[in-house]
Amino acid sequence: MFLVLVCSALTAYATWSLVCLEVNYRRASKMGIPLVRLPIDPLNILFQVLEPHIWRVLDALPLKLPLPTSSRYGRRGWFFGDKAQSHLRYGPIWALVTPRDIHVQVCDSEANHEIFARRHDFVRPSKMYTLLEVYGPCISTADSANWPRHRKILAAPFNESVMSFVWTESLQKTHQMIEYWTTSSHDSIPSVAKDARSLSLNVLAATGFRRSLPFRGSSVAALDTEGGLLSYRDALQIVLDNAILLMLFPYWLLEKSWMPKAMRRIGKAAEDFKAHMVRMFEEEVTAKVRGEKGTGSLMTSFVRALDVHAKDDTTATKGPRGLSVDEIYGNIFVINFAGHDTTANTLAFSFLLLAAYPEVQQWIAEEVSTVTKDLQDIDWAYNELFPKLKRCEAILLETLRLFPPIMSLPKWTNAQPQELVLGDRTIVIPPLTGISLSILATHTHPHYWPDPLAWKPSRWITVDNTSGSPQETLVTPARNTFMPWSDGPQNCLGAKFSQVEFVAVIACLFRAHRLSVQQLPEEDAAQATARVLRVVEDCDAQLLLRMKNPDRIRLKCEKA
Repeated sequence: MFLVLVCSALTAYATWSLVCLEVNYRRASKMGIPLVRLPIDPLNILFQVLEPHIWRVLDALPLKLPLPTSSRYGRRGWFFGDKAQSHLRYGPIWALVTPRDIHVQVCDSEANHEIFARRHDFVRPSKMYTLLEVYGPCISTADSANWPRHRKILAAPFNESVMSFVWTESLQKTHQMIEYWTTSSHDSIPSVAKDARSLSLNVLAATGFRRSLPFRGSSVAALDTEGGLLSYRDALQIVLDNAILLMLFPYWLLEKSWMPKAMRRIGKAAEDFKAHMVRMFEEEVTAKVRGEKGTGSLMTSFVRALDVHAKDDTTATKGPRGLSVDEIYGNIFVINFAGHDTTANTLAFSFLLLAAYPEVQQWIAEEVSTVTKDLQDIDWAYNELFPKLKRCEAILLETLRLFPPIMSLPKWTNAQPQELVLGDRTIVIPPLTGISLSILATHTHPHYWPDPLAWKPSRWITVDNTSGSPQETLVTPARNTFMPWSDGPQNCLGAKFSQVEFVAVIACLFRAHRLSVQQLPEEDAAQATARVLRVVEDCDAQLLLRMKNPDRIRLKCEKA
């Protein structure tokens, strides 16, 4: 009887899904664009849980099943393997139709610009990001009415005046990382990816929250404690390493005695990180009460925001101002999550790619030597040197072109149909329809980028002869053909922060050192390079794009 009920339920669900699929297909067909049917929605929670296991089984079968072409879109992070292929096949706009929704895919520079500019017509789907509310509401989950309030407060500390601090802190931490890499008892670097995460976390902690921490290499396993709590660094690192789990389960539940030990460890780290946030915030509040200036960090802005929120007349027609305590903690988490992992992953990609291409390392070193002359890195001035290190920034730009943290940026049409112009056509997108800007597809489309799949940082450099003496300058790509930090009013507020940090790290590292691949027995240089490129191309997308197994490559850091 039970088996009959289960089979009946599954049959009913399958029938209902097919009916909904057909309804959505007919609705989508009115747009007059290529359509692809997918019988299950990628955003289905049960499918998201089972998807990796389903593909692991299917990929392991000795005989490959004759799956339809559309099945590729059922893989999480299909954008990376696809790049611009689907847009080359279907055109600049096409739609994936599922039983739940219509997902329009756009790869057109002018259409991209229009979507970014019309943020009230093509809205950010804040409900998709509610999982980020681990500690409270934040800028990523704010609706269109509340988003400007969050943005105004968070943008204040990310101004030009703080970039000198970012620069100096990045140089100091890179110097410490180099010392660890060159004096370690290991014959190679145990984990370049983990060390990149450690460096990025330290820079963000020092700049945003005035928690300056010494660099700690990946081979150091011991955890630090502060007054019975895990240290700020260790608590945050565990939280970030297990962000998806913490987005699915509240951390207080993970701390329960009946939970497995590993779960309790994650729950405690999340609780300890909350305690650190509370302590930092209370210290800043106390400083304000005493009439002191405060640290000038992001936390200072949060204290001011809370003060405005407390004094706000909630009956005012303009709505709330400032931030609540929960919103402050929610934003601290999302800033650490977004600002730390994005830069760390980009550094990890770059380190491996540079090790594979020693000639590019030499290209960087030539610029660093010319720009910094005989100055030691501790004497490097941000205002003087950062604008001149064009090749170092080109490494960042080219790596983000091929490996953007977010490969597709989802939007949603509002309750009204929206016209979108593509070339000589005007397409009407139905109300409440998903529309995604295909960032990686645009970055790798041959219409916008010659030799689009090759990692060539030199493509970003051009020579300007107008001043009399040749000067290298960065190429400005065509509008909205390069969007790693999004664009328009809702672009990434930490873009300049990441640029300054990255350039400082690369310049400091390659001023006097080089990275090389530790070759396997009986492996020549060409084979080692090919192995690096295979690892770099073997990526997945949990929340952000990252390499699956970066530690399969061991690098060596040596004096030039």
